[in-house]
Amino acid sequence: MTDDLPHTDWIDLTQPFDGDVPHSAALPAPELETINDVDRDGVNAQWIGTPTHVGTHVDAPRHMIADGATIDEISLERFAGPATVVDVAREESEPITVAELAAAADDVRSGDILLIRTGWGDRYDCEEYKRYPWLASDVGDWLLEQGVKLLAVDTPSPDRPRATRPDGWDEYPIHHTLLSEGVVIAEHLSIPASLAGTRPTVFGFPLSLRGGDGAPARFVATPTAAP
Repeated sequence: MTDDLPHTDWIDLTQPFDGDVPHSAALPAPELETINDVDRDGVNAQWIGTPTHVGTHVDAPRHMIADGATIDEISLERFAGPATVVDVAREESEPITVAELAAAADDVRSGDILLIRTGWGDRYDCEEYKRYPWLASDVGDWLLEQGVKLLAVDTPSPDRPRATRPDGWDEYPIHHTLLSEGVVIAEHLSIPASLAGTRPTVFGFPLSLRGGDGAPARFVATPTAAP
């Protein structure tokens, strides 16, 4: 019986999803349509059409690595476990350095999920959301050194926004560094300030799309980390 289950405080880390979610100009907006109506048809049903990289989602290595693993090939263990939550709050679109991240993430452990809070998730419905802070190019190597298994950010990407890239900029250094080593990336999370400095247990299971380069996911956290 459900009354016998231990009480758990669940914290939703997922941004709401609809046809107006922020998305890259390179991708179409998702579409939602009611195709059956309960008053007319006896049931309600919706049709959903969406790119794999809008809303809260996970990037599989196949997203940018030609022979990388697809989302359905990745072990479920990769998407759940103890996490480190770091707060590197920003008011401007600017880089986050290795030194700053290392100071804020002094308790990160091998095998952790790393949640990076910039505060930008609070601007999800604002125009300025697309001009977000990003991780400096060498942060990817630092993350590999720490043994992080999943990187999750409250921005559209851990890499520099398209709107602020200078000529000749390597478009996706963090993506290439992590995905080439099998470290998955989650984007567009909502990470509350109350989680900063804690070690919750995080679950973020994506849809098992066959051959998928990524997939929408529901991310949640519980306050106490698993052993």
